[in-house]
Amino acid sequence: MPPVPYHQGKFPPTELNWARLIPLIGPAAAAVSRYEGVLSAVPNAHVLLSPLTTREAVLSSRIEGTQTTFGEVLHFEATDEEPAAGRGADITEVLNYRRALLIAVEEMGRLPLSLRLLRSAHARLLEGARGGQRDPGRFRRVPVWIGPSGTGQEEARYTPPSVELVPGAMDEWERYLHSEQPDKLTQLAILHAEFEAIHPFLDGNGRIGRLLVPLFMVHAGLLATPSFYISAYLEAHRDEYYERLLAVSRDGDWTGWCEFFLTAVRLQAQANQAKASEILALYEKTKGWILELTHSQHAVPALDWLFMRPVFRVTDFVEHSGVPAATGRRILKLAREGGMLRELRPASGRRPGVLAVTELLDIVDH
Repeated sequence: MPPVPYHQGKFPPTELNWARLIPLIGPAAAAVSRYEGVLSAVPNAHVLLSPLTTREAVLSSRIEGTQTTFGEVLHFEATDEEPAAGRGADITEVLNYRRALLIAVEEMGRLPLSLRLLRSAHARLLEGARGGQRDPGRFRRVPVWIGPSGTGQEEARYTPPSVELVPGAMDEWERYLHSEQPDKLTQLAILHAEFEAIHPFLDGNGRIGRLLVPLFMVHAGLLATPSFYISAYLEAHRDEYYERLLAVSRDGDWTGWCEFFLTAVRLQAQANQAKASEILALYEKTKGWILELTHSQHAVPALDWLFMRPVFRVTDFVEHSGVPAATGRRILKLAREGGMLRELRPASGRRPGVLAVTELLDIVDH
């Protein structure tokens, strides 16, 4: 069977089956709204939900074939120890994804969501990683095809548009990005599918396409912060995810893709809300406990640092938390005695001990 070609001239879709989509749009929008309500109650959401951002980076990269785990990434960040064979490149990709997202959010303070911003994010995504020599930040200038590793063009599943069509296709994509549409979540579904179909970069298209989801939600006013983590659902339904994307070009089935995407948004918003609520509850419980135990003005800044870096070296906390060294060591001692922290690696000679906020890690990674 020949590969499915790009749907040239059929974007944006002129017809959607709204009778099928409307029953999904309302619940998805309501779930996102409820999630935003929880986020608005989280103090310093970018701090407290930082581990969720790392987990999103892990799962989005896993869809592309990386094997590293959430725990391995946090352990590497805390210790700089050499990871297991073959995992170093995977960890770099995960850290780059997180960095690309955070910097893109900063840039959205002065730039609109645009091709320029996505090219900038793409350059950061590939910096120092596999694919780093494959034109980071630039649209591809050679033909590509999509299929299992080692597949020749004749055996590919899908062929994106030819090189000369990519700039025009992406300009049209950007016009649609900034157009007024009947429903923002459906617009996002179409934007994601079209980005993946154009496959504008030589590498990193899937990760940039998924990074687009939280960025667009902020751009469209659906969320105040880009704290939306969709990759858990897409990774769990990877085969259907790819099949629904392929069906857009093969069958013109934009409606089927939108149904899949709206379902993903609804269920993932609910899952995100549950995790954010658990993290907030843990934070409030721990804050009350640590304030009562330490009677220190530095207790809350220390707690914020621990939630942002739930696996850490004792020396990093003492040197970088902003808490006076003696007070910081006392807080860590009390937190360990109270069961908040668990020792992952004991101090040995000049090698500092490594501690973890275990209950937070359990919430994030399950």
